Amino acid sequence: MNDTIQIDHLGIKADGIGRDSIGTTVYVPFTLPGERVRVARDGARGQLQEVLQASAERREAPCPHYGACGGCDLQHVSDTFYRDFKRDTVVEAFRRVGLEPNVEPLVGCAPATRRRAVFSATRAGPRVLLGFHAALSQRIVALQRCLVVLPEIEAALPMLRRIAERVVPRKGEARLTVTSSGTGLDIAIEGGAPANERLRRDLVTEALGSGLARLSLGGEILVEAGKPMILAGDIPIALPPGAFVQAVASAEAEMARHALDHFGGLKAVADLFCGVGTFSFRLARRHATHAVESDAAALSVLQAATRSASGLKPLTVERRDLFRRPVTAKELGRFDGVLFDPPRAGAEAQCRQLAESTVRRVAAVSCNPLTLARDARILVDGGYELLSVTPIDQFLWSHHVEAVALFARRG
Repeated sequence: MNDTIQIDHLGIKADGIGRDSIGTTVYVPFTLPGERVRVARDGARGQLQEVLQASAERREAPCPHYGACGGCDLQHVSDTFYRDFKRDTVVEAFRRVGLEPNVEPLVGCAPATRRRAVFSATRAGPRVLLGFHAALSQRIVALQRCLVVLPEIEAALPMLRRIAERVVPRKGEARLTVTSSGTGLDIAIEGGAPANERLRRDLVTEALGSGLARLSLGGEILVEAGKPMILAGDIPIALPPGAFVQAVASAEAEMARHALDHFGGLKAVADLFCGVGTFSFRLARRHATHAVESDAAALSVLQAATRSASGLKPLTVERRDLFRRPVTAKELGRFDGVLFDPPRAGAEAQCRQLAESTVRRVAAVSCNPLTLARDARILVDGGYELLSVTPIDQFLWSHHVEAVALFARRG
């Protein structure tokens, strides 16, 4: 069913929200406030067919896959609208929990800077499709270009398709996590066809011929011409296969700068959900640091890097599931500052312990404004002052936004 919709505002996931002629709410991706659009209706969802009256904030999207690929949903907006939308997303998340902090302007990132991407691949008859999912769909959009990733990752798309053709199972999908490191590309394949000697041989030949740093399949390292390395500050870290790293190096540096400035003059700090040590090593240049993480592989590389690093303050590590067993208020008593950088679910249990602790300063890094705001409410209710929140962009042209929130204990 076709319908004409007047778009009123954007939702938190960048869908245009409007109403039809009888007042029913309709969600229409790739639209802007004030626009009249013709859509193909499927219940409350509308697929954009034509913009009848365009917003002055609309611009031509630069990517040929825009509108099909679900990776970017805000390429059609002006730079000013884009920055304001991401900042307002953070403002609204905090408003919902009754907080009105000082929210700084968005710290932006440039195109072609993303160093880590997860591609999906599946079979469509005789073809193998490699790319990203369409919005709200299991359909994969086959990519020829990607304007957000580093040039070396975009240039690798033909090679990634060749790998996908070998590993995609008859049914289902394979995922290829690609990370650009200082020694070359690291590719970790999950969900692929069962490995056999022929598949291993073909993949090794492709990896060596393409100059990959490493290729792994289902956790098994097939080729490691050189350990994939990144810098945490100025400390080199050897990444485990498929390891999580912040998507954009400049965004990571900006997050770290905010935390380091906030912790000035403190003696001992804890880095919770520390991963491979993204922030731990930067902190340990200035403070005695205790790094806590549940992932054994991440802690292993952190410890290895610590042994070879010089000029650090004491850096200790602990393996611990902070969702099930947060660091208690009593244990936190030996730290002046705490940084936490949890997954999207946030750090609710840990924040309840922080709220009861004597920790003087807290820096929260988050990829989810909603859970960050929830956690901030817990800390504020527990006696902390929320000093500032800084939105940081590292998922260019998408509705996703990172943020760093800084807290100081009152009194």
